[in-house]
Amino acid sequence: MIRVVIVDDQHLVREGLRLLLDRAEDITVAGDAGSADEGVELVGRLRPDVVLMDIRMPGRDGLDATRHITADPDLRHVQVIVLTTFDTDDNLHEALRAGAAGFLLKDTTPEGMREAVRVVAGGDALLSPAVTRRVMRAAAAGARPEAAARLDVLTDREREVLAEVGAGRGNAEIGRRLSISPATARTHVGRLLTKLGARDRTQLVVLAYETGLITPGGHEH
Repeated sequence: MIRVVIVDDQHLVREGLRLLLDRAEDITVAGDAGSADEGVELVGRLRPDVVLMDIRMPGRDGLDATRHITADPDLRHVQVIVLTTFDTDDNLHEALRAGAAGFLLKDTTPEGMREAVRVVAGGDALLSPAVTRRVMRAAAAGARPEAAARLDVLTDREREVLAEVGAGRGNAEIGRRLSISPATARTHVGRLLTKLGARDRTQLVVLAYETGLITPGGHEH
């Protein structure tokens, strides 16, 4: 059973999300909170698998709450999906930099919402091709020459795998493209997370572009 906490300042939104998620046999809403501060406290106490976090709330916003949750070593397994009505590059990029595993608009379909929870609970990045392209543009725009030095610790193969992850590809597809097994691809991704100090695959996507390893055109440097 996937345990979820909902953090949103609008009561009707919280109740609506609870109803949508509780209809799934494999998902249960463990609790909900009406502010970022309450959300951080609740997540720390309940330790759910997934948090649905509103980005815009009075006072402390969802991005700051997300940073707090993802920075806590005791909550390393908790995956945060940021919810917003604003489909902008700034929100998207900042949410992922804050450590969010994914980004959803509030007009997502009910089944899309439930599937999103399953995807991040399974450890995958919640980035559709369209979203990945926006991440590419925003992250590449903020790329700095000195950031590339972070990749000096990687082997040539690890750089290749990072480029594939940056393009939004899963382990099976990476394996096919690089002529390695999915298990080997997964091992390389694990080493990338450790060497680069990244929390999850989503942060590896951002790093691939912020370091200039690949460009929005999909070309590896």
